[in-house]
Amino acid sequence: MPPPAKIEISGLCKSFGPKTVLDGVDLSVARGESVVVIGGSGTGKSVMLKCILGLLSPESGSIAIDGEEVTHMSSRSRGRVMEKFGMLFQGGALFDSLKVWENVAFGLIQGRKMSRAEARGVATATLAQVGLAESAGDLWPSELSGGMQKRVALARAIATQPEIIFFDEPTTGLDPIMADVINNLIVKCVKELGATTLSITHDMASARKIADRIAMLYRGKLIWIGPASEIEHSGNPYVDQFIHGRAEGPIQMELRA
Repeated sequence: MPPPAKIEISGLCKSFGPKTVLDGVDLSVARGESVVVIGGSGTGKSVMLKCILGLLSPESGSIAIDGEEVTHMSSRSRGRVMEKFGMLFQGGALFDSLKVWENVAFGLIQGRKMSRAEARGVATATLAQVGLAESAGDLWPSELSGGMQKRVALARAIATQPEIIFFDEPTTGLDPIMADVINNLIVKCVKELGATTLSITHDMASARKIADRIAMLYRGKLIWIGPASEIEHSGNPYVDQFIHGRAEGPIQMELRA
């Protein structure tokens, strides 16, 4: 019998008042696989991620991690599952009041109760993995460029050696060259860890670089799922319009009064 998927989402539904954001989402992510969910702003990508992380509760549907249902878990059980997760937040979301090494070591000290001395050693080694010198650990986040902040955020995401890493718009705010540097680092670090990854983005260069499979979310449903190598020939007019950034097509921008 094959092992269960690392992440298994079935029939996931989430609404806010009369607005349905997720309308029966089904997605399976295998162990060691990198899946990227693409879609325009406001299509529900972040809501899906927040449901998996337990920050939002879906109205219906199932979310299983390693075959274990998590949607109605107790706080204690949820904490145990969360130990498997690493997260790179949109914009980095570094703590301004902590030095760089303390940001990287945050999960080790707060979650794993590691001593500060030991955590600092791990943080320094992890910073080296993303191309930052030990001296960077003593800087404040405000002293870093946007690209360096993103490297630190990636180091924090992988410092606990998580089994599953979530990437929320990992290249937002970066120029194309630095975005490619970050994409390459993501691929390298994830491969070294052997982690399973689920990413959300509207940056197609990033999606093509880091994904094994790509799924497109539109109006609450995943309308196409396939290998990243096949997205240029998806045969889906919605996908085709999105990946080429065309104003004309079946996707119409909603105008608010």
